[in-house]
Amino acid sequence: MSDFDAHVESYRDSVQSSIAFAGQEVEYFSQRKSDQLIDVAARLVGDPRRLSFLDVGSGVGLTDTCLTDRVGTLVGVDESHHALVSAAGRNPEVRHCTADGRNLPFGTATFDVAFAVCVVHHIPVDRRPAFVAEMARVVRPGGLVVVFEHNALNPLTRVAVSRCEFDVDVKLLTRRATGRLLGAAGLEPIEARDIIFTTFDRPWARRLDRLLGWVPFGAQHYVAARRVSRGPER
Repeated sequence: MSDFDAHVESYRDSVQSSIAFAGQEVEYFSQRKSDQLIDVAARLVGDPRRLSFLDVGSGVGLTDTCLTDRVGTLVGVDESHHALVSAAGRNPEVRHCTADGRNLPFGTATFDVAFAVCVVHHIPVDRRPAFVAEMARVVRPGGLVVVFEHNALNPLTRVAVSRCEFDVDVKLLTRRATGRLLGAAGLEPIEARDIIFTTFDRPWARRLDRLLGWVPFGAQHYVAARRVSRGPER
């Protein structure tokens, strides 16, 4: 049983409590990250409606809810069976598989895009390279691995994480550290930006995010890296 199983029923409320000072609902932040993922995939791979996506560590499916009608196919994997039951009820269009990040149940070069949303900081530091390497394995040459993470340099993010009951003792990553992790897996980092500098749901706030993306103090960040070789078959 996954350690996360104990938090499935309370997951959304726990996160909402930890970010209450931001003045937005959890779904707002899920939408912001999904919008960014769609934008990155469209610019760097192709029409998202024709692409296959893998959500590694999909949890209860909050991000996937924002993606189901915008992508070709979507598969969510998580080591928590209880989380996937909840996710399936929320997103019946998504295929769900129970698996940990060390052994994804897919062949090499299966997906166009594999992504992980605020998952890596939960993984012990010595296991992170293998986790990212497995994501890289299941992405086709020319496809993307995209990792979103809480920003270790943002003080408000650190407050939110400290208040979350299932984020005890996690080790956050900087954007640079995330890029190094992807590069060490043989991927080619091609885009790295900070996101969510404000929580205003207005067009000007989105424009501000785009302008400030190079500044390492957003609430979260992402790194997108391209797979450039086939790698080992399995």
